[in-house]
Amino acid sequence: MATFIRRLAIAYIFLVFLASADIGFFRGVASFGINYGQIGDNLPQPEKVLELLSSLKITKARIYDTNPQILTAFANSNVELIVTVQNEILNQLDDPQQALQWVSSHIKPYLPNTKITEIQVGNEVFTDDDTTLIQYLVPAVVNIHNALGQLGIKQNIQVSTPSSLAVLDQSYPPSAGSFKSEISGIMYQFLNFLSSTKSPFWINAYPYFAYKDDPTGISLDYVLCNPNQGIVDPYTKLHYDNMLYAQVDAVAFAITKMGFNGIEVRVSETGWPSKGDSDEVGATVQNAATYNRNLLRRQMANEGTPLRPRMRLEVYLFALFNEDLKPGPTSERNYGLFQPDESMTYNVGLSALASSNSTSSASISLTSSATKTKEPAKEYQSLVYWMFVYLLSSFLFMRRIP
Repeated sequence: MATFIRRLAIAYIFLVFLASADIGFFRGVASFGINYGQIGDNLPQPEKVLELLSSLKITKARIYDTNPQILTAFANSNVELIVTVQNEILNQLDDPQQALQWVSSHIKPYLPNTKITEIQVGNEVFTDDDTTLIQYLVPAVVNIHNALGQLGIKQNIQVSTPSSLAVLDQSYPPSAGSFKSEISGIMYQFLNFLSSTKSPFWINAYPYFAYKDDPTGISLDYVLCNPNQGIVDPYTKLHYDNMLYAQVDAVAFAITKMGFNGIEVRVSETGWPSKGDSDEVGATVQNAATYNRNLLRRQMANEGTPLRPRMRLEVYLFALFNEDLKPGPTSERNYGLFQPDESMTYNVGLSALASSNSTSSASISLTSSATKTKEPAKEYQSLVYWMFVYLLSSFLFMRRIP
């Protein structure tokens, strides 16, 4: 009997430890990614960028190529990288042998030292100005995936492509989300690939653009994720308190209408410019800081969207730096959290997180897997309590056995 009591006490202590520790399935790690663009002539060297990311505890980044300097510099670090096949070479990857050669030369040499977790084949191909590219997308995606398998390195590397919201024919209300008919054939093939490989659908979503185009008709608080009345989808009755989540769920509904369930939607880009031209309404330092700060807080809370509240939404913020060589309006060169000299464009709270003693709850790191939102500490304690009750009941039952 004494042995059983000792075991009971040990089991209870172990359960309490699990519930209070940041380990295992009891506690989720907050997730936040950053886009590391390189269209500038004054950006820091990759080694310095890695130091900056490490100081901020950012452990996920996305780049728009397979820059060998970056892949080499990030070796033996804790930063996971998403790399990109540039649009210009998609037609070459229509050939399986070319795809195998590309993976052999651009990916395999850097593994396993550099943590490449995903290859994104092109960027916004479905809506690119070059309409000939779309025909090469699915073959290129499939060939890259098969090449990873041939080389024995596909276990931890997903393959997908990011799309702009322009792939949607309807996006409001979210339940009306649907893809444009002219891309539906190739979109179906792409979604079939994602479903069979359990890969995510990535979307570049910018509430800023919607506000800029209609500042009198759209609530600024709604797009900035500030407290507001929000909207209610008249068909699902789901309540949305920010536009980003509504945009993500519109994509999820569009995917479902194509006949696919269970494909996770992730945000490959979102952000807010801190400066713009005279006609770029809302592009201010204050709005940029507010949007990104609110988004960061939601990420740290492991929030999901109203449609999928228990699955945390994985987001990659655009962008790490202001990039002075980006073409287009002034806003395009002013999305960065940091200036090229590594000074903050504005403070969204990253410095406080970096100086925190807690590497778990304060980290802006990113989990690559699609995990469901973990329950709050109270629910962990409840689980421990009921496990203890179970063990105690077992003990009392054993005492009654002659």
